[in-house]
Amino acid sequence: LSLAVLFKAGMSSSSSSVLEIEIFQYIDVHQSDFIEDLKEWVAVESDSVQPDLRKEVIRMMALAADRLSALGAAVNLVNLGSHQLPDGQDLPLPPVILGELGKNPQNPTVCFYGHVDVQPAKKEDGWQTDPYTLTEINGNLYGRGATDNKGPVLAWINAVETFRALKLAMPVNFKFIIEGMEEAGSLGLEKLLEEEKQCFFSDVDYIVISDNLWLSNKKPALTYGSRGSACFFVEVECGSKDLHSGTFGGIVHEPLMDLIALLDSLVDPTGRIQIPGIYDSVAALTEEERKLYESVEFDLEEHKNNSGVKRFLYGTKEEILLHLWHYPSLSIHGIEGAFHEPGIKTVIPAKVIGKFSIRQVPHMDLSVVKQQVVEHLEGVFSKRNSPNKLKVSMPLGAKPWLTDVNDPLYKAARRAIKTVFGEDPDFIRDGSTIPIARMFQTVMQKSVIMFPIGAADDGEHSQNEKISRF
Repeated sequence: LSLAVLFKAGMSSSSSSVLEIEIFQYIDVHQSDFIEDLKEWVAVESDSVQPDLRKEVIRMMALAADRLSALGAAVNLVNLGSHQLPDGQDLPLPPVILGELGKNPQNPTVCFYGHVDVQPAKKEDGWQTDPYTLTEINGNLYGRGATDNKGPVLAWINAVETFRALKLAMPVNFKFIIEGMEEAGSLGLEKLLEEEKQCFFSDVDYIVISDNLWLSNKKPALTYGSRGSACFFVEVECGSKDLHSGTFGGIVHEPLMDLIALLDSLVDPTGRIQIPGIYDSVAALTEEERKLYESVEFDLEEHKNNSGVKRFLYGTKEEILLHLWHYPSLSIHGIEGAFHEPGIKTVIPAKVIGKFSIRQVPHMDLSVVKQQVVEHLEGVFSKRNSPNKLKVSMPLGAKPWLTDVNDPLYKAARRAIKTVFGEDPDFIRDGSTIPIARMFQTVMQKSVIMFPIGAADDGEHSQNEKISRF
């Protein structure tokens, strides 16, 4: 909600100070109304990952479009067609919202991107509250999508509404692009950006994305980079059916044993990736970057508490930040086809699929990373002399993103944060992947800023996701 102060960019200090008082007073008075709006949005189970909930995603897009229309924005719901599921079923893609408010040629045009789809969530996953009922506890608002990304989308809408309600002239023209497939890879979005580059986006000067978090629980931050992500499947197949371990155990090459050996070869106990050549293209660490890490406020114990673990791989702030931002990492996410229910099932699975990802950094090349992974796994597998079939694939790949903190957009955002919080923000990179930032920067060739709304303990993608009232 405090992002309303961003509109001060381009105003004189005297005029902006008067506006700040009016804006903050309006926000204080209407805070409960804003929270009710978020409660309505969180109640929609707009999970874009699960096909049977696609109708809910589409309903969520209609709600967001209505909210923008109520502001007086011209809204276009762009149909993206459909996509095919692995089982061959065609499923409609939710439309993308293109909204426009203000056409003053004297004002710069700011385009805000956000998404209103969410990650899957169930109470039995470990939530303390119903994930689709916004619940306030000690000033925290718990619910799926509260911080990723329904809350931030509404924060920007509420900021515009504040100006409209106070009958204040906005110092910028506004454009909105809101999608409903971000959690499933933003299907169809890049094509839309290309198609609208010379139309809807032709007069856009700046692009603002609020889809990530601060590094701290209390200190605000501005994000200037993120890691990419290369997702891999490694499949090992023995035969056409599962086998009884009493009848065949000890006489067959078991796929799960092959797979575990393959996965175990990827990373050593210190966290270093064991794939030959994987670090060859990593950008050299500059002294400027190292000093930036030293100046960032980062509480190691706080970060441990947020994660729920007892010990990290590294013991200093600088080492932790280097391995979150500057170096690639590899994580193993799961095994498909293996028995995972409670109890014991003495079966040898016929086919198993291991799933892992590499968060890559500048200047790693996706195609090179894929080749390195395939060659490494094939080499490890060949040494096992297994007759099983091996298949390695990379179903999803997103490039890292990096921008210049000295861009005027970052200077304006820094002034805005200083006004609201009374302190300068940290300049941080994000260890996760935010493909939309790279996509906008590449396609639009415009200034892009990542402007987080949310603390490090907000739990995006996790149980008990929340956003704080203040």
